[in-house]
Amino acid sequence: MTVLIADWSWLGEVPERGRLSRLRDAWYADETGLWDDDAPKGEGEWHRPRGPHRASFSVYEFRNTLGSFKAHFWAGERWESVRDHADPSLRAELDALLLGLVWGGMDGEAEHVDPGVFCDDPAVTRGVLLARSPDSVKELAAMSERIRPRLGGLRQAFQEYAATPHGWIRDFDEFTDLLDDWDRVLSEAAGQGWGVVGLSG
Repeated sequence: MTVLIADWSWLGEVPERGRLSRLRDAWYADETGLWDDDAPKGEGEWHRPRGPHRASFSVYEFRNTLGSFKAHFWAGERWESVRDHADPSLRAELDALLLGLVWGGMDGEAEHVDPGVFCDDPAVTRGVLLARSPDSVKELAAMSERIRPRLGGLRQAFQEYAATPHGWIRDFDEFTDLLDDWDRVLSEAAGQGWGVVGLSG
């Protein structure tokens, strides 16, 4: 999954049907897009375009995910294994945070796209995994900030009920690293009054 933060006023200059195309076109522009030799390459860093769109969006490179959605999916699965053993107040907030980002919830039906961000035509919005408006981002960022200092209390339960020697999000540190990266994304977007978009492939 590719996670971007974007200036909502810039996206809002075009109708809902054209917003995803506007983002992709700016991202892949030959001379001024994201993928140029001077862009940062490391994990845990921001990739920013050159040229006229430099102030319009940025892409965050999550650590230890290889750009895959699998790490995010398995973070939700590990949370399902440990959530009944979490403090109730922490459980409620982590439920809400993960439901707002990548977790499908216990019934697997959670939606991660705010109404009105993109159009409702699945042929146009194919590949959109996440789309949160600036207002949603502010709420999620505040939630993440409240959660971070309390996560340590989950370590023992996670190691007992959710840790695995294989696959994605094998232990508590990998789980919290992913949450830390999400916190960076949410904090940066909230600080600029931007939204967040997650795209597959």
